[in-house]
Amino acid sequence: MSELVKVIGGGLAGCECALQLLKAGFAVKMYEMRPMKNTGAHSTDRLAELVCSNSLKSEEPTTASGLLKEELNLLGCELLPLAAGSKVPSGSALAVDREKFSELVENALQSYDNFELVREEVMELDSTPTVIATGPLTSEAMAKIVGEISGKKRLFFYDAIAPIVAADSIDYDKAYFGGRYGKGGEDYLNLPMQRDEYEAFYNALVEAQTVVLHDFEKSEL
Repeated sequence: MSELVKVIGGGLAGCECALQLLKAGFAVKMYEMRPMKNTGAHSTDRLAELVCSNSLKSEEPTTASGLLKEELNLLGCELLPLAAGSKVPSGSALAVDREKFSELVENALQSYDNFELVREEVMELDSTPTVIATGPLTSEAMAKIVGEISGKKRLFFYDAIAPIVAADSIDYDKAYFGGRYGKGGEDYLNLPMQRDEYEAFYNALVEAQTVVLHDFEKSEL
């Protein structure tokens, strides 16, 4: 009988960890609290759901993100081939169809007989070998456990904020579709600007209406 390892968290790290363990012959019981308990950012109960950008950044080996992908492939990363299988046009970047990517990841995990997915929140740990891979959107209970293990009272995570522009507000006589840096097809909407136009755009952007922040998004000083 295969040795059991628990993996807490069904995000990218948790799914990669689970696939590596399964490939090595371990039995995996993955705990994902969604949809029994949701987060402020997820919109589905799918595993490996990308909650921010659908881009995994550049594939060019001359960039840091591209070189990292090359190294991950050499190390036998399980998620990158699945990302490639759900790729959408994005120039030299690796961007994915979110739903298809999640579906491929779930199918890969479910293809192993010794994989079990449990939909519940973990409130405490037992003696079973366990990997905690809940990421920045972890529950309060798990954050407390991690804090006790690490000796840190508070944990913080900061991400970039991307503006949202309404499609019907764009003047398509001035904006045009094309590649980034001359690479790829017509994958991005481009807007050429002179300096004064860019400064006006910047000022309008920083003064624009903002969304109400969730508690986990608020700045801590």
